[in-house]
Amino acid sequence: MRRGPAAPAAPAGGGPLLRVQQVRKTFGTHVVLDGVDLDVEEHAVVVLIGASGSGKSTLLRCIDLLEEIDDGVIELAGTDIADPRLDADVQRARMGMVFQQYNLFGHLRVIDNLTLAPRLVHKVPADQARADALAMLDRVGLADKARAFPDELSGGQAQRVAIARALVGRPELLLLDEVTSALDPELVGEVLTLLAELKSTGLTMLLATHEMAFAREVADEVCFLHAGRVHERGTPAQVLSDPQRERTQEFLRRITG
Repeated sequence: MRRGPAAPAAPAGGGPLLRVQQVRKTFGTHVVLDGVDLDVEEHAVVVLIGASGSGKSTLLRCIDLLEEIDDGVIELAGTDIADPRLDADVQRARMGMVFQQYNLFGHLRVIDNLTLAPRLVHKVPADQARADALAMLDRVGLADKARAFPDELSGGQAQRVAIARALVGRPELLLLDEVTSALDPELVGEVLTLLAELKSTGLTMLLATHEMAFAREVADEVCFLHAGRVHERGTPAQVLSDPQRERTQEFLRRITG
C-alpha cells in the first residue's frame, strides 16, 4: 500500500503539469505497470505508443484514478492526486477522459449527455450547464446535433461529442485512450483534426494511439511502452524515425509494415 503525506502544490512554473513517478500496478500476479516514469509539461501533447498489453490504457486509467495504483506517485500541478487521503472524485474532476468507446448515454440527447455531470456532480446551475455545453458543441462543430440521440450520430460525431463532454468541465489535462480505434477509417480524420485544433489552443493532452502519422505531426513527445515501462521516449522524429531501442524498432516495423 502507498504511504506518505500528500505532496504540496507546486508553485507556478515549478514543474511539469503531470508527473508520474515509479507507478506500479498489478492485477493478481500479472504486472501491468512496472515502475512507470513520465512527465507531461503544460500545453504539451504526449503520445503513448506500444503493442496491446504494454500498459497504455492501464496507465491512463490510473492517472484518471479509475484504477488504484499499488505504488508510486501521480502528481497533477504538484499535488499527489493518488494519495488515498484525498477525495478521488474532486481530483478526477480536474481531468477529462475519453475512452475507445464513446460511452454516451443512449437514452439521453447529446445536450443532456454534456450537462449531466456538471449539474449532478459539480452542482452547476442548469442554465449555465446548458450554455457551457452548447458552446462546447459549437467548438467541436456539432452545435446542430444538440437535440440528437447518440444512435443518430456517425461514429466520428459520437466520438467528438465524447470529447466535448470531457472538455465541458475545462480540465487541466485531457486523457484519450485509442479514441479512433472503434471508428471506420473514413471517420478517423475528423477526430484527429479536432485533436490537432485542440492542441493549437494550448490544451495539455496525453493520449494512446496507433495513428503514427498523427503522432508525428502533432505530438511534442512520443513514449514507447513495453512490458509496463517507458522503454523509449523523445521527439516524434527521434522515436518514430530513428528509434534507438530494438523493441521500438520491432514495434514500428510491425505497425508500419
